[in-house]
Amino acid sequence: MELPKFLLADNSKHPEDIFVLHTEYPRFLINLKDDSVEWFEDIADENEQELANALEQLIEMAGNFYDEEMKTYE
Repeated sequence: MELPKFLLADNSKHPEDIFVLHTEYPRFLINLKDDSVEWFEDIADENEQELANALEQLIEMAGNFYDEEMKTYE
């Protein structure tokens, strides 16, 4: 099975939160409500500047993914 790069996630115990799961390296879960990120990989060994640039782009992509998904419900 081929997983999509991003998935929407929710949890009944956190009804106000908006979660997006990134399924490729580096895997993470972002809460778009407050931009908190939970990492599923150990990324400490990566080049810091390169990693910061990549993560900024991935987080922006997660937000864009959510916006596009919500348009399908309108």
